[in-house]
Amino acid sequence: MMSVSVNNQRQSLPRPCSVAEALSLLGYQGAKIAVAVNNSFVPRSEYASHQLSDEDCIDVLVPVQGG
Repeated sequence: MMSVSVNNQRQSLPRPCSVAEALSLLGYQGAKIAVAVNNSFVPRSEYASHQLSDEDCIDVLVPVQGG
């Protein structure tokens, strides 16, 4: 297991784990979101290949509608 921060909350994830796997485990699969790992944007096309590391900081951003 590895420990990561997801939106400033500690989470345990299996090792190894990609961004896509983490999003699925955290309930975000299929959601319209943007993801940054350690303050760097990760393109959706790289979710499956971008491997997470212990102590990574993941920000999951959900679009907000307004006017």
